[in-house]
Amino acid sequence: EFWTMVGVAVLYGGELACEIAERLVKEGKEKSVEMSAHDMASFQALKLAEEPRIVIFVIQTVENDEPPESAGSCIRFFKRKTHSEDLLAGKMSFTVLAIGDSNLLLDRQTTTAKDCNKVGQALDTRLGQIGGRRFLPRGEGDERTGLTEVEPWVALLWPALQAELEARK
Repeated sequence: EFWTMVGVAVLYGGELACEIAERLVKEGKEKSVEMSAHDMASFQALKLAEEPRIVIFVIQTVENDEPPESAGSCIRFFKRKTHSEDLLAGKMSFTVLAIGDSNLLLDRQTTTAKDCNKVGQALDTRLGQIGGRRFLPRGEGDERTGLTEVEPWVALLWPALQAELEARK
């Protein structure tokens, strides 16, 4: 079946997240890593809670600490209180790259990437709570500072992903 051959799935939520996800897939192909990008709107087709999978989530936080519309159903799915603590155990290895824009936080004096990435922070925490295995600590970027935090995280992603793929052989 197609989905079992996807390799590493990069799920994105938001336009900027889509650009980053497509770039990761392109770089992955150059490194001979089988990767594919998917809008979070179509996350159910990936059967994330059923089949073993390595997933990179690239998720934006938009106004009012909300996910982009296309990511809403995916985020709500993982947030469900009815999920068991082992829902993803032995199935999902993941990492999260959170993208925000501290320009949206006009009421604060000083803001950083930590302040504008609530959706990615919550998703990262929740995936761990329901049995997902984090193979790389969450990355956080801020559009206001030109996403300078993304490059160092991407540099860490490739060796961490390589180790995760080796462990599954």
